[in-house]
Amino acid sequence: MARAMLSPAAVVDHALRIVDEEGAGALTLSAVAGRAAVAPPSLYKHVRSLAELRALVSGRIMEEIESLASEAVLGRSGDDALRALMRAWRSYVTQHPHRYSAMLQSPEPATAAAGERLVNVMLAALRAYDLEGAQAIHAARCLRAAVHGFGVLEAAGAFQRREELDESYDLLIHMVISGLRSPRPAG
Repeated sequence: MARAMLSPAAVVDHALRIVDEEGAGALTLSAVAGRAAVAPPSLYKHVRSLAELRALVSGRIMEEIESLASEAVLGRSGDDALRALMRAWRSYVTQHPHRYSAMLQSPEPATAAAGERLVNVMLAALRAYDLEGAQAIHAARCLRAAVHGFGVLEAAGAFQRREELDESYDLLIHMVISGLRSPRPAG
């Protein structure tokens, strides 16, 4: 009966539960098969390899972040949209640290569409800063690096000082917005 309910999406659901509970290192085909109550060879009807499963998991995570980011910026523009985007992304990282750590950072075919949609949300949030073409892409990369870096460090417990993390993050948001508003250096 369990096999009839198995699909690539269900396999990813099982994989995400393992990652959430035990961390990204616990993700194996054997662990997913055990969670799905099937023999490991049964998974090969739905995913070809652990690498493909990791890419599918990563795609789902990007879809979740893109959905939160889209919802956060909806109806907002300028500084307000950027603040909302950055807060939503950080919230995802801190609420799902294992899941976020399982996201592949390199481009994969299984993550391409979700990654492109997430970039488009960032570009939309950056539109108010009169950035076009390469400038907009550079700004989106910097935005991603800032949010990702802070979120990963926070989730890992790397900030040990007693100062409030929310205040630090608000300063980061201010620095990003101020940097986008200041004249850009030539060349």
